Amino acid sequence: MREAFDDGWDDADDAPPALKTTVTPEAARTIITRNTSPDVGFDRSINPYRGCEHGCIYCYARPAHAYMGLSAGLDFESRLFFKPHAEKLLERELSSPKYSPGVIHIGGNTDPYQPQERRLRVTRKVIEVLERFRHPFTIITKSALIVRDADLMGPMGQANLARAAVSVTSLDRKLARVMEPRAATPERRIEAIRALTEAGTPTVVMFAPVIPGLNDHEMEAVLERAAEAGAVGAGYVALRLPLEIKDLFREWLEANVPDRASRVMSLVRQMRGGKDYDPEWGKRMKGEGPIAALLSRRFEVAKKRLGFGAPFPPLDTTQFRVPPKAGDQMDLFG
Repeated sequence: MREAFDDGWDDADDAPPALKTTVTPEAARTIITRNTSPDVGFDRSINPYRGCEHGCIYCYARPAHAYMGLSAGLDFESRLFFKPHAEKLLERELSSPKYSPGVIHIGGNTDPYQPQERRLRVTRKVIEVLERFRHPFTIITKSALIVRDADLMGPMGQANLARAAVSVTSLDRKLARVMEPRAATPERRIEAIRALTEAGTPTVVMFAPVIPGLNDHEMEAVLERAAEAGAVGAGYVALRLPLEIKDLFREWLEANVPDRASRVMSLVRQMRGGKDYDPEWGKRMKGEGPIAALLSRRFEVAKKRLGFGAPFPPLDTTQFRVPPKAGDQMDLFG
């Protein structure tokens, strides 16, 4: 059963190809994933889902499906997995005497607000646990469904315990529809920034990925619209094409923007040392060379003009506490 939800698309927009989606419970013994990557900005994350119905052709998480014997193409979009007891696993990990609090990022791999989240509410339950433990977190999405959880995220944002990011890759509905076929419209994402900000959650806009020759000309316009909606910061990431994604993306270019396909890939290679992708730390997120330098300069100028330059204060880990359980001795004094 699916709940009605307005993602902004209407009958005037071309519908994406229909997919039959399956959602399978994934056995998991832990919920917090640790990483030591120097260029992602967090050392621990939670991914309630594996796979993504949004179908963004550029998604760097697609190759992860190959580890499960599935394809990075249609299987990634239609054969999803979820962690059915995520909130219980999280409670257990946060309650451990060995646990030391640090900011948890939700959605570092696939989007935590899958269409299936309306029914499964895995992400919602995770946030409820973080709220009870007064544990800081950040979250990123391109779904307007995040607004559903503003009742929790707003007060946590005001207490310096939560920060959100909304990805806006293009303001062009036609491009967004073919590039991110089952994600919310650009307008709905801008509205989500406004709603989260009004609720009290500091929200940044992520212009990601930047695809030279395809959407890079929209950088300033996206940041301006986000600033008007109340965004307090901005970030960007250059297109990444690891493993199977490079072939999928090239096929997509030829099918959807054949007049620009060769130029786009030429510009991508100019940002990647002549290759489709360079995974080297410090380069993989922004690229290198004159084109990458120009994008960086444009971004910094726009940020300064729009007042996005101030660094964020760190989220507060000192409020963390393990809440008493029913029957604990503290209840005697309640």
